[in-house]
Amino acid sequence: MNIKPLADRVVIKMVESEETTKSGIVLPGNAKEKPQYAEVVEVGPGGVVDGKEIKMEVKKGDKVIISKYAGTEVKLDGVEYTILRQSDILAKIDK
Repeated sequence: MNIKPLADRVVIKMVESEETTKSGIVLPGNAKEKPQYAEVVEVGPGGVVDGKEIKMEVKKGDKVIISKYAGTEVKLDGVEYTILRQSDILAKIDK
C-alpha cells in the first residue's frame, strides 16, 4: 500500500537513533522525547491552498527538521509515518 498526500501535505518517517549521555549511558529510541528529524517519504502536489499558491519546497528523500508536535501519526503495514503540512517543516538538512 502507498500513501499519496494531498495538497500541501508531506508524509515523513521519523529518524530514530540511539543517543549516549555524557556519562556513557545509551538511551534507546523509545526512552527519549519524540525526535524532530525525519526523512520525506512522499510529497503532495501543492497548488492553491486556502486561496494561496503553495510551491512544494521538499522532495522525496530530503532530511528535515519538523515542529515538535506537528502532524498526524499513522501506521501502515507495520511502519509508522507522520502526515503534516509543509509549513510544519522548519528546515531541510543538507549534507
